[in-house]
Amino acid sequence: MTIARLSLITINCADQEELAGFWAALLGGEIVYRAENIAVVHTERGTLCAARVADYEPPTWPGGATPHHIHFELVVEDLDVAQVEAVRLGARVAETQPQPDKWRVLLDPAGHPFCLTMHLPLLPLGTRAEDAQKADDTQE
Repeated sequence: MTIARLSLITINCADQEELAGFWAALLGGEIVYRAENIAVVHTERGTLCAARVADYEPPTWPGGATPHHIHFELVVEDLDVAQVEAVRLGARVAETQPQPDKWRVLLDPAGHPFCLTMHLPLLPLGTRAEDAQKADDTQE
């Protein structure tokens, strides 16, 4: 029995416009809603919300006084090309790179770590079009 459905993922920051713009550009999404302290980005695979909070402190990675609590794993075709493009959009390369041949750790403009990798997770994920087709197929 499903208790809840994921609506969006909210990421705290000091500048919601900068962070939303970064994630929209990196993920091929668009900012679909803005309010005083938030900007919402819709992508093919989900929705993110950048939320400005008072006295925001970016997480320290991989450890430190302000630990990170969540990060994204993003699948890319080419690690080097994706890293260059992410940096062009405003990311920073993290100093610590545990396995740079398998994934690259970067920090978004608000300091949140995220990883670029060429390895897909072993999950039954599909695009909206694939999901819609599967639903249509089961109803026939």
